[in-house]
Parts: sequence; C-alpha cells; structure tokens
Amino acid sequence: MRKEDIDALKNLPLFMDMADATFERIMRPSFVQSFPPRTTLIKEDEPADFLFAILDGLVLMSAKSDDGETALEILRAADIFILAAVLNDDVCLQTAQTLTPTRVLMVPSSLVRDLMSEDVGFMRAVVFETARAYRRLVKELKAQKLRSSVQRLANWIVKESLFNNGADVVMIPYEKRTLAAYLGMTPENLSRSFATLGSHGVSVQASAIKITNKNKLLQFAAPSHLIDREEPTRTADRV
Repeated sequence: MRKEDIDALKNLPLFMDMADATFERIMRPSFVQSFPPRTTLIKEDEPADFLFAILDGLVLMSAKSDDGETALEILRAADIFILAAVLNDDVCLQTAQTLTPTRVLMVPSSLVRDLMSEDVGFMRAVVFETARAYRRLVKELKAQKLRSSVQRLANWIVKESLFNNGADVVMIPYEKRTLAAYLGMTPENLSRSFATLGSHGVSVQASAIKITNKNKLLQFAAPSHLIDREEPTRTADRV
C-alpha cells in the first residue's frame, strides 16, 4: 500500500483514534482498490465480506424489487458503508455502485469484528459511525415524508452549494436520472421541478445549475437543521 494512502487512511474518523498496533493489524490484510464509474462493489442479499471506506469518489447505494429500483443514498469520501451488515455478519441490504472514478479501502469483515473488542478507541469509532449512519437514514426518511419533490430538489441544490463553499453554480456530478431516483421522483418530474424552481432563483442548463437568487431559493427550500445539517464525522466536530 502506498504511503500517501496509509496517511489518508489514518485520518479517516474510523481509524483515527485506534492504537497504532490495531491500525497495522487492520492494514495488513486490507487493500485499496480503484474502480471506474458504474462498477458494482456489492450486491444486496450477498454476504458482507468486506467493510468499505471511501477515499475518493461517489458511491450510489440502491435497492430493487420486481417492480423497480431506487436510489437510497449517495456517499462521498470518508464515508463508510455496510458497517451494520459487517457487525451482524449478515447479508447486505443494499447494492453499492460507483458513480465516478472511486478509490476504496476494503477491510475483511471478520477482522473488524475481532478487533472491536480489543481496541476501545476503535469500538467507540464503530459505535459513532453506526449512530451517524442511523441519523442520516432518519433525515433522508423525513425529507421524503415531509417535503414535496420540488422542495427536496431545492434543498439538494442548497446543500451542494454549501459543500462547494457557497458556489453559485452547482454541477450535477452524475446522470440526472440518478439524481431523480435519489430524490424520489421520475426523470420527467425532475425536469418539471427544475422548471418550477425557475421562479425561485434557479436556472439549469444541461448539468449546470445556477443559483440566480440565493435568498429566494432559501425561502422556498426552508432548510431545517433537523433534516439538512450534515452529521459530524467525529464527536469533536459537533457544534
């Protein structure tokens, strides 16, 4: 494993507070892998053989049934996924697919379970990450239940702008149909929602979204800290 990868991994919240000896034991059988877009990393209803930590890129978590498929969550660098399945030694409840060129760390699941009981710092990080994932899930559910599709799109634009240091132009980093699925609407409804936001300070051309009036957009979106505030990556980050 490259030194720069090891340095980056040491700064991931899951590994930051563990003992050096534990970190070395985790890294020994683990590996960093690079994947192109549209690569399936795991499939739902398959065993969780590895814990995944994203170093770079975007990963779509999805699920499907006989009637269709839906996007559940889009994860970024420093996010962990399928931790619950790893801890329970159970099957994955979601499918994970890369949306962009992505690098991930893959840690054998059995090693995660074994080392939790030996390293208190690691156990605290695992508990915190499990709670963080649960709170993200509740916020996603609240957004779906309490907001219209247009409001969900408006708040997605606001959050993407904040993620990019308050930029007035937001680029959709993946296909629009993926964004539509993530927001719980059809591609046709997404187009209509963009048109509706035209009177609320937003214009769109291809994958570029321009915020022409931030105050009007914020007034319409009405963001709530109980839904839209990003979950801290560490306990110390909470404000």
